[in-house]
Amino acid sequence: MLKRLYHWTLDRCGHPQAERWLALLSFLEASVFPIPPDALLAPMCLAEPRRAFRYAAVCTLASVAGALLGYAIGLLAFETLGRAILALYGVEAEFQRAAAQFNAQGFWLVFLAGFTPIPFKVITIAAGATAMPLPVLVGASLVSRGARFFLVAGLLWRFGPPMKDLIDRHFALLTALFGVLLVGGFLALGRLV
Repeated sequence: MLKRLYHWTLDRCGHPQAERWLALLSFLEASVFPIPPDALLAPMCLAEPRRAFRYAAVCTLASVAGALLGYAIGLLAFETLGRAILALYGVEAEFQRAAAQFNAQGFWLVFLAGFTPIPFKVITIAAGATAMPLPVLVGASLVSRGARFFLVAGLLWRFGPPMKDLIDRHFALLTALFGVLLVGGFLALGRLV
């Protein structure tokens, strides 16, 4: 089923609306949605390698804008919406213990979450809840998300056809590895905050 979805996504990556969907996914993932934009960025870069860096820029800018929404949720709606999102990811108790120290290490936490599979939305909400200085959040988000998305785009631009063949041949293994990384990100987040 996932392989069919992957091929369906590849077929639609050249669609005129694909870039808008990528921007929406990147925006929502930084604040509330659990699926990372790499799930759409990678197939789009494989389908249209000449636009890979444009897609990375779209991902980066939309993700930083989404980080601002996550920050607003933490700052303005933490008790109602922010706590519910943290509870959904199972890190509410850890957040309460680490809130006092969050801003002391804020730049590095945002950077780490932005570049790795750690759920970025939890960090952006925590940044708002602890009133992290907004320039720190924006700067760390821009650097980490840009590095991550441009790295993915660059690798797929440079090694696109062999990467596509590798994905096609080992789709089940790569899907399992992605799942392990995602779960590992949640576990690492529980230890960080």
